[in-house]
Amino acid sequence: MDRPQNYRFHQGDKVLPFADAEYEGRLAKLRASMAHLGVDACVFTSMHNIAYYSGFLYCAFGRPYALVVTATDNVTMSAGIDAAQPWRRGYGDNITYTDWQRNNYWRAIQFVAGSGKVIGYEGDHLSLAQKALLDEFLTPRSSMDIAPTTMKQRMHKSAAEITLIRAGANVADVGGYAIKEAVKVGAREIDVAMAGRDVMELEIARRFPDAEYRDTWVWFQSGMNTDGAHNPVTSRKLERGDILSLNTFPMISGYYTALERTMFVGEVDDASRKIWEANVAAHEYGMSLLVPGAKCSDITHKINDFFAERQLLQYRTFGYGHSFGVLSHYYGREAGLELREDVDTVLEPGMVISMEPMLTIGDGNPGAGGYREHDILVIKDDGNENITGYPYGPDFNVVG
Repeated sequence: MDRPQNYRFHQGDKVLPFADAEYEGRLAKLRASMAHLGVDACVFTSMHNIAYYSGFLYCAFGRPYALVVTATDNVTMSAGIDAAQPWRRGYGDNITYTDWQRNNYWRAIQFVAGSGKVIGYEGDHLSLAQKALLDEFLTPRSSMDIAPTTMKQRMHKSAAEITLIRAGANVADVGGYAIKEAVKVGAREIDVAMAGRDVMELEIARRFPDAEYRDTWVWFQSGMNTDGAHNPVTSRKLERGDILSLNTFPMISGYYTALERTMFVGEVDDASRKIWEANVAAHEYGMSLLVPGAKCSDITHKINDFFAERQLLQYRTFGYGHSFGVLSHYYGREAGLELREDVDTVLEPGMVISMEPMLTIGDGNPGAGGYREHDILVIKDDGNENITGYPYGPDFNVVG
């Protein structure tokens, strides 16, 4: 029996998150950058860049995946276990590599990228072991890290991307309202989280009947569990007076959106209300700063000053916001567009960024808990547009 190193298995119709013209536009910009840098072929290995340039979001499960882009070709490389799904869900060509022989993955990549070329790779993703195999099988004349270039491209959203992100923000709001209805004394965090997740999954399916449905989730935290932004859900039961953190995260074709709100069960004490209102004020102030021409680091220092004037800066735990697009809690990040002291990126129209100040007061202190509000804003020519609709603050979010 002939057992090939790779083959093409294409069946069914192409179903992509965006029109062909969107992917052609992205690839054209990439190829312009490649020509400027003298790169002959890019070998992308990350979920976010493969999804950005092809639409295909892989599930690795211990197997490597790739997208090879040259001046003329764009080809995804996928494992046989996925059959034709990567071709159906990806723009361009697809080659399936087999595991009958070790490193058939790299042989397939070499077939498209060629040997002795200048190769672009993702330095923030490719492991040392895989980089050694790249050098062995492609014998590049030279290689360079293309990840910073692609990150800068992804920071500027197209009209089609903004439309999808806006839909995601709407879905996050739907999840928020479902969670508000589910909050009651005695309910478990997991029960409330499932209520929000389930309604978002159904809403995504209603809005995007041809999409893949996966990865939408909720982090709903209560009491001490609110002290961190990424604390997982537990079975803790809600008690009257508990501080809550509502976090809904719809995932649509690799695009992440988020709604995050502080809440309280039934009542909020005076000390907690004071901290909460201060964080809300910082949130509103921060959103007013998200305008074209503003520098991320300058925005950060201004919000720092706002908190310092109120003797609250010591309770801040992380940056004040980040870019949105192809990202998730386990892949992707446009680190060049974050509201931190060490990021000097200047905001431009077409960028999409969150404002999400958080204060964490330690257990045993008045107002103990984690306070966080989170809205998504699109930078416009004359300011910004807030695409998050769910209300924030004590007037709406003392519930149950």
